[in-house]
Formats: sequence, C-alpha cells, structure tokens
Amino acid sequence: MKTNSNNLFKDALSGIKVLDISNFLAGPVSSMFLGDYGAEVIKVEKPDLGDEIRYWGNNKNGVGLMYKLINRNKKSITADLRTKFGVKIIKKLIKNTDIIIENYRKGTLEKWGLSYKILSKINPSLIMIRITGFGQTGPNSNRPGFGTLAEGYAGFAAINGYEDRSPLLPGFGLADETSGLMGAFLALTALHERDRKSGIGQVVEFGIYEPLFTLLGPQVVDYDQLGIVQTRNGSRLPFTAPRNTYFTKDEKWVSISGSAQSTFERMCEALNISHLITDKRFLNNRLRIENSKVLDEALQKAIVKFDQSTLIKLFDEVGAAAAPCYNIKEIFEDKHFKSRNNIIAIDDQELGGQLKMQNVVGKFSRTPGRVKHAGPKLGQHNYEILVEMLGLNEKELEIHGYKLTQK
Repeated sequence: MKTNSNNLFKDALSGIKVLDISNFLAGPVSSMFLGDYGAEVIKVEKPDLGDEIRYWGNNKNGVGLMYKLINRNKKSITADLRTKFGVKIIKKLIKNTDIIIENYRKGTLEKWGLSYKILSKINPSLIMIRITGFGQTGPNSNRPGFGTLAEGYAGFAAINGYEDRSPLLPGFGLADETSGLMGAFLALTALHERDRKSGIGQVVEFGIYEPLFTLLGPQVVDYDQLGIVQTRNGSRLPFTAPRNTYFTKDEKWVSISGSAQSTFERMCEALNISHLITDKRFLNNRLRIENSKVLDEALQKAIVKFDQSTLIKLFDEVGAAAAPCYNIKEIFEDKHFKSRNNIIAIDDQELGGQLKMQNVVGKFSRTPGRVKHAGPKLGQHNYEILVEMLGLNEKELEIHGYKLTQK
C-alpha cells in the first residue's frame, strides 16, 4: 500500500473538532488525550472563575499547575451555559463539532436547553460523551458523583491497603483518570462507526465507577464461580506470587514480580536461595499464592543483603524482573525516562518560562502526538473563536461581560 507523502508526520486526529464543556478531571482528561493527537479542542469555561481545576493542587504565582497539564493543547473560551447567550454560543459551535464532552449531573444539559435531542437537530453527526458519577440510568443516576466516591463504590478501596487497616484510596485521581482514557476511547469508537458506517452521531454515556470496576481483575468471575471476596493484602496479588515491594540494604525499595515459573527460579538463583525452587510450598504459582507470606519473608531476608542498584543489575543479568520504586525526583534523574522523552519541556508565557510535564503516550512512526502548549489562560481564545470564527458582535459580547483579547 502506497503512502501519500503529503500525509507524513501530520497529526493523526487533525480535522476532528472537539467541544469540551466538562470540568474538573474525567471529561477534560478525555479531551486531553484527543488533543494530544491533533484534535482541535475548544474548552468552554465559566466566565471569571473558569474550570475549578484551575484552583486544584499546587500553583505558581497563582497559576494552577494541574490545569496546565490536563488542559494542554486546548483553546479556552468563556460562556455561561446557564444563560441564553451562553447557550447561543454552544449552538453556534455545535454546527462544526464532531464530539462534545460533558460531565454534569444528569438532567443539567436538558435544563439548560442543551440536550442531545436539541443539539443533534443542529448537527445530526454530533457525538456526545456523557460522563457522570453513576451513569444516566439506574437508581443512583441522580446522585452527585466524584472520583473518590467511585473508587469506593467500584470496589477498589476495599482491596487496597493492608488487611489490618482501613480501606485505602489512591494518591491520585485514579477513577477520573481511567474515565478519561475510556472517554477518549469511546469517542473514537463512536467516530469510527459514524464515519465508516451510519454517518450519524449518537450519545455515549457511562459512570465514573464503571471503567475502574472493569479494570479490577477477576473479582466478578471469582465471586460468581467460587464465592471468593477479595480482601486487602498489601502489595500482594490474589492471582500470582511472588509480587511485592521489598526493602534493600541502602534503605530503598524495589518492586519484584515472579509471575512466570522461569522468572521465579532465576530470581531465587540470583539471590542464592535456590533451595526455594524445590520447596514443596513454592513448586508452582498456585502453591506460592497459598504460601505468599512465608515466601515474602524469605525473599525479604535475602534482598536486604543487596543495595538497590546492585540487586537490579543482578536481576537483569539473569533475566529476572525487578524495578526501583521511584519518587518523582528519581524519575527526573532516570536515564530511561530521558531517552524515551517521557517528560517534555515547553515554553509557557503565563508562567514566564519553561514548564515540564508528562509527554504524550505512544510512539507513532508517522503521525506522532505532541504537546503544542500547556493549558491556556482563561478565555485566551475568546476573540479568535467567538468573533473571528463565529462572527459574534464584539459590543454584544462585551455587554454580556465577555473579555476579548486579540492575538
């Protein structure tokens, strides 16, 4: 198959137009992934305040750093969706939009006059991604929902932590981030169906708890078939052993997995505990799971004799699996992260210098993703989009309190 040279190194999703009217984390993460690969994303924020994620986490000189990451590659406009004028703006934008992403409580868009029924009459090919706490149907559908609630509701917290301690929530927005990934995937799935088959759009909706629930492993089949209720067991897994974090001689930590029989045997030989290979308690994976606590004690006793770097080098030499448990400072210093360009530096005028953030995930040979810019100032693209693109009157915009900044 011949490749058109004119298409080389162009953005994979160029020409796809996304309207992000969501806020906080799950919806904006979805549009971030789409924007990473070239979709044109217009983010709609509340006038004056903007998306509340601007005030989440740490800031530098009042500028929210989390916002800079999550809303990279997007253009920011302001519109109050609770007003007729704000609704008018959305309806104008919808005419040339492929995907709209929202994460308001059930019924909110309908109350504002922005239901899919109304918007699809303007643009029948429109795809609407609706992300809520519990989905659009079911007895909990009217309840407010955030990622923290989903992490408990989906069953994650119940299995996370140690058996003698309380359920442990993750140290980052796990449910929201997984929902962001799922939202981007489902948007592209619906886009593929529209462009390859029906030619018309549709609504795609899910609850924040659902992607995480799906990713939690074999809990459903185990309970259904065997009545097993998974409990908290530290860093151990219920389906393979050994698997844990271990303390090294230089007071650092390593994560180790012996999922394959050959890997477990190489690990034991490297640690000079080859007698464990023939121990009746550890002959295969199922036996090791049953005796995982005893196995971990034996491994820890052997591992603490080595420095972290020495242990990893030794494991690499024999083909066993180990990795350091890094903090973010150590990640910045790691040669592999640097060689893969996992962290990218970009110029940001608002912060007055360079800003480093996670790079786009995935290495494409022809159409790579890229970070073009960090999250914009609130309403930075009002003039470009509302005046130049939509043709709205400047005086009318100013009457309604819209701040306009020309390029």
